[in-house]
Amino acid sequence: MATTRGAVYRRDCLNLLSLLRDSSVDCVFADPPFNLGKDYGSRRARDDRRSEEYLEWCQRWLSESCRILRPGGSLFVYSLPKWAFHLAAFLENHLTFRHWIALTMKSTYPRGQRLYPAHYALLYFTRGEPKTFHRLRTPILACRHCGGDIRDYGGHRHALHPEGISLTDFWDDTSPNRHRNSKARPGINELKTVIPERCIRLSTDPGDVVLDPFGGGGSTFEAAQATDRYWIGSEIGNCRPVRDRISDRFPLDIRSEAPTRIRRIFA
Repeated sequence: MATTRGAVYRRDCLNLLSLLRDSSVDCVFADPPFNLGKDYGSRRARDDRRSEEYLEWCQRWLSESCRILRPGGSLFVYSLPKWAFHLAAFLENHLTFRHWIALTMKSTYPRGQRLYPAHYALLYFTRGEPKTFHRLRTPILACRHCGGDIRDYGGHRHALHPEGISLTDFWDDTSPNRHRNSKARPGINELKTVIPERCIRLSTDPGDVVLDPFGGGGSTFEAAQATDRYWIGSEIGNCRPVRDRISDRFPLDIRSEAPTRIRRIFA
């Protein structure tokens, strides 16, 4: 499927990544399978690997992602803490660490002799110093009943920026989309669009190229299209949810082939 700004291909991400030029993409946003045995709609999409095999596979697509990043480009990886610290250690040898962003995880349950799990990890690395960094802000939270501020801000409420609070490395408005009627792929914990959109706005400018190797329900593609970024991605399973999502949101932007900007990044 193609639009005025991007294209998604039904193929293995390693196959797509191998076809792209070095230093051709401004931002990679990846939400890979978590190796939890889920069904992603394709016999080739294994999600039940041994730990060593899973990490070796992750290192393969991460290496390719590093290769295609432009100097100053950004890489975001959404994962479980169980895997994220391994992936961060690997990326430390290739890119510059920026942040481990914690995203709140709600509606979960304690597992054995462990602490109650309460966050997902979002790794943020760049290829050298970031070429783009936009300081984002989040709304000042108000009580839905009385309308008053939820926090007192230490008596400095009057000094807050009128557009909100500066974004921190803890995001508490990003719980997984668990409502069947609002999901592109029922049965999968689909990302809220705010997550990739926030990463895209933080680290890119309009006209930059964003890549998502695990297209899923198309959250990243929707965010990139809506913010005037070019985008490219792959999905090993059924791409119809992506097609339906983009067609519903941007019906006038659908095209028969990828835009020239995207075609030029292929080797």
